[in-house]
Amino acid sequence: MSLLEVRNVTVRFGGLTALESVSLAVERGEIFALVGPNGAGKSTLFNAISRFYEPASGEIWLEGDSLLARSPSEMAALGIARTFQNIELFERSTVLENLLIGRHTRRRASIPSQIVFTPAVRREEIAHRDAVERVIDFLDLQPYREQRIAGLPYGVRKVVEIGRALAMGPKLILLDEPASGLSVDEAGDMRFWIEDIRSRLGVTVLMVEHNMNLVSAVSDRVLVLADGRTIALGTAEEVQSNPEVVEAYLGAEAAA
Repeated sequence: MSLLEVRNVTVRFGGLTALESVSLAVERGEIFALVGPNGAGKSTLFNAISRFYEPASGEIWLEGDSLLARSPSEMAALGIARTFQNIELFERSTVLENLLIGRHTRRRASIPSQIVFTPAVRREEIAHRDAVERVIDFLDLQPYREQRIAGLPYGVRKVVEIGRALAMGPKLILLDEPASGLSVDEAGDMRFWIEDIRSRLGVTVLMVEHNMNLVSAVSDRVLVLADGRTIALGTAEEVQSNPEVVEAYLGAEAAA
């Protein structure tokens, strides 16, 4: 059984079909990339998996559990974490505080016991902070742990957002354009973070990305979308040599 299965998912907005019968299967431990021109439907698919969008038809399964039967608020508890194209962090809070927010779904203590701060709550808080400190060490965020997000460089913010997602302890992480806006050196560092997320943390990665150097370096398989439809599936090398992919990016004349 695949970790994530998307079966014939169609998403419509009024008379516009953003996705048409798209299917994919992501295996455990895989780095799977979604690529395609702007407007291809990549982020729409992410939002359908995250339950932000309701598909008009199709099925989405996580370990055999139908995600369409679940609410968006249940995704984190099921083991799905994600980042966004536009960084979504609390700018007036510190790096440490933002990462601790990622532990919210793991909290088990009741509100009254948290107010009293019972010994059980104290032990749980220590465990959450230990988990966050491991993420800080993993992503080399020690120099920034007490700094407010508003004062950090863009590249560091991208890493912090990934850190918050990892703090949730996910099975599957959805990375929406992780290299967007990064310098060449920062994109190189991102490559190693993504590889280590899989190899060291055992987290499966599904990512949307335009940086084909990064896609080629880390991806096991690549799905190419254009106009809401699947046009190619295979390794990065295979899809880049596919005439339909070349046409989708560069036009029919270039493909010819």
